[in-house]
Amino acid sequence: MTQSYIGFLIEQCLSRRGLLHSALLATALPLASLQSRAATHSLGFKSITGSKEDRIILPEGYVYDVLIRWGEALSHRVPDMDATGIQKGGLLTADAALNQLQQFGSNCDAIHFFQLNAAIKSTQGVLCINNEYTNDWLMYAGRKQAFGNDPQHVRDYILQHPSIVAMSKAAHGISVVEVQRDHGPWRYLKSSKYNRRVTASTLIEIKGPARGYAWLKTQADPTGTQVSGTFGNCAGGRTPWGTYLSAEENIQDYFGNFAGFYARKKNDSAVMAAHQRWRMWSDVSPYGWEVMDQRFDASLEPNEAFRFGWIVEVDPLNPHKPPVKRTALGRFAHEAASPIVAANGKVAVYMGDDDKFEYVYKFVSAQRFDAKHPAANADLLDQGILYAARFDANGRGEWLPLVYSSDGPLNAEKGFRNQAEVLINARAAADVLGATMMDRPEDVEPNPLTGKVYIVCTRNESRADQNVQGTYGHRKIDVGPNAANPRGKNVWGHIIELTENNNDHSAVKFSWEVLLMGGDSSAGSARQSENTEDVKTDHPVSAIGSPDNIGFDAAGNLWIVTDGPQPENNNNGCFVCPVMGPQRGVIKQFMSAPVDAEVCGCVFTPDNETLFLSIQHPGEGGTLDNLSSHWPDGGNAVPRSSVIAIRKKDGGVIGS
Repeated sequence: MTQSYIGFLIEQCLSRRGLLHSALLATALPLASLQSRAATHSLGFKSITGSKEDRIILPEGYVYDVLIRWGEALSHRVPDMDATGIQKGGLLTADAALNQLQQFGSNCDAIHFFQLNAAIKSTQGVLCINNEYTNDWLMYAGRKQAFGNDPQHVRDYILQHPSIVAMSKAAHGISVVEVQRDHGPWRYLKSSKYNRRVTASTLIEIKGPARGYAWLKTQADPTGTQVSGTFGNCAGGRTPWGTYLSAEENIQDYFGNFAGFYARKKNDSAVMAAHQRWRMWSDVSPYGWEVMDQRFDASLEPNEAFRFGWIVEVDPLNPHKPPVKRTALGRFAHEAASPIVAANGKVAVYMGDDDKFEYVYKFVSAQRFDAKHPAANADLLDQGILYAARFDANGRGEWLPLVYSSDGPLNAEKGFRNQAEVLINARAAADVLGATMMDRPEDVEPNPLTGKVYIVCTRNESRADQNVQGTYGHRKIDVGPNAANPRGKNVWGHIIELTENNNDHSAVKFSWEVLLMGGDSSAGSARQSENTEDVKTDHPVSAIGSPDNIGFDAAGNLWIVTDGPQPENNNNGCFVCPVMGPQRGVIKQFMSAPVDAEVCGCVFTPDNETLFLSIQHPGEGGTLDNLSSHWPDGGNAVPRSSVIAIRKKDGGVIGS
């Protein structure tokens, strides 16, 4: 198929699909009702311009509170981290690691708000916040940037400072924090009974179809039912029964000595293939935990990596309830886990696999949600069907079931001996089914007002201009454009709008269209390739790059935060656009972040008067000897990831 033909199909399906979507939208809410609700929350703020300054910039009339910083204590039993001593080696001690177990974690990502008091639900609650990873070169004096650089340095440094493995493990995971606002700024409550950490060493239960399977058994856990820790926690979600879903993403960065594993003569070929499909190649991993902890050494414990890459469920209001990894939702580089109750009462969970040429997934529970008895939903995510999406060039699509069957497409001949192996190696199962390879699908969320689902494709610089063969993820694939990913060398990303048949989130068929294409707005409309004739979509390029996480306000407006290159090399930020009406898809910038920071989170209080954002890895491009950011403390301070709460100076709805 030529690029021109793909472009023609996209142009045709985008131009005619408005009528179809209007009909589907009417099944969700009456159009007059949608317009009425949208009218109560127009985006009346004056858009800011992009910036390269090392500070947070907001529209006139808005302020932000730094709610909590990396290293601030979650109880009175430990002190706050002494950030002034980091450059002098203050985190190179065993005490620092012990304290971090009760301090706010590093590199905050997803945020979700759980109300505590229905009467004051928007000013008192518990936040669940992911702590995705650590920037070791901004934590430990003399530590070099490890990704893609000097593995021998990583090994030598850890042998010299072994306590940093425990320190880094403690900085990963999830932070649960009670927050409150009286009449002034937002603050967190250090003495709250809800405050806790889930780290890379916390005991977590394994449930679902893969529980107890041979690939999940290790020397430390011969039953395959419990695992120590969670890490790489990126985006997440909130269940209808009030729990938090945390997505484990880039687990390949934590396991080493795969050369030793692959050299063994008696390996199970299916186990090897599963690791290779995950791009598990490191001799010395970027973090080097395997130097001190053999469970991260693939030659000694080849199954440990199979125990990560899942969705983790946490009860924010019950500190005594252990977290659970839900294997029915599949194993891949989870960027999101966004639940919604379908028309038939079943729960659908939308997920993206954040890697190049990977897939969009949906899980549909076997049982129905019980709104009257929350406890009845405790294990609702353990039984159901996991699907991968196929996007067809005619603007339609289908959810393909990842189900083992001896006489179906996912069988022993294709490398799957049972359902556990299908879920553990979900990527390979989606390959077999012919799901559509996407441009790093990150957040995938349904709009709570309209029911439409939005798929954020951050970017894919490896997407070729032409339909040619390439290799990625240990497989030979067509790396050229496809209907849902129409641009070669997609450096700016795009967002897709998906509508389930009859607006039923348990449906197996859907329609879709491109909502917006990122890039330099002066370029006009998005082309598939700079090297082909002038084939355009009917969507103008928006002045945004690398869309990552999303959220929705009460009027259904789409809020977007970014992680990566921006037009004119500006800092990352927070943007918003309507998804209905004459301004549909027109971007306004609401916030600009500090230098080198990614913006994550993007969740509102129920009254829409506060927007919580995570400011992740400010100053990531610098070193302790040459800092590129000093946010949030200013002066000569070491940068620290932090959660901020944005509000209007005089009160009112965010964005109005």
